[in-house]
Amino acid sequence: MPYTLQAPVQSELVIKKSRFLGCVESVPDRAAALARVAQRRTEHPGATHVCWALMAGGHSAANDDGEPGGTAGRPMLEVLRHQDLEGVLATVVRYYGGTPLGAGGLVRAYTDSVAQALLKAEKTPVVRHQMLHCVLPYALEGWLRRELDTHSASLVDVTHGEGVSATLRVPEAQAAALVGRINDAGQGKVVWLGGQDDVDG
Repeated sequence: MPYTLQAPVQSELVIKKSRFLGCVESVPDRAAALARVAQRRTEHPGATHVCWALMAGGHSAANDDGEPGGTAGRPMLEVLRHQDLEGVLATVVRYYGGTPLGAGGLVRAYTDSVAQALLKAEKTPVVRHQMLHCVLPYALEGWLRRELDTHSASLVDVTHGEGVSATLRVPEAQAAALVGRINDAGQGKVVWLGGQDDVDG
């Protein structure tokens, strides 16, 4: 089961006068991750490198930001992979201390920066959701709103026309039970629209 992080966690290493400031945090997608990397650059204008690794939406990405190829982003990504993380960005800001660390030293420094931050991080399971779309009689709207809580579901959108068109966000594990409950209550008067969209997070 994949996990994400409850809150951002930081670490700091000093190796031969180089400072490595690690951070691990949850992000919804690549666009948010790139925005966060840009923010880290702004926060540390004097930094030599801002390297990062991302696991999100089943995709991965890594960036060495000028460090020798394969010595920063890729090792950071491997740490995330081994922890079975999803929707997590790792960044490491490096202030160069004047002494080269060599390829092996860099790999260890970037790996340790991420690993130390993750040791302090609180993980939470990723709950996958589905979006359900239905039209139901007005008489059932109040019942539906009460029923959603018992299935950890939420009402994303509702429009009123000939019937009540509702878009529901429900954990995958609860979807079938909720559909069954709605169908029972609707006694054949509930119309399901389109497919059931898979949504992460």
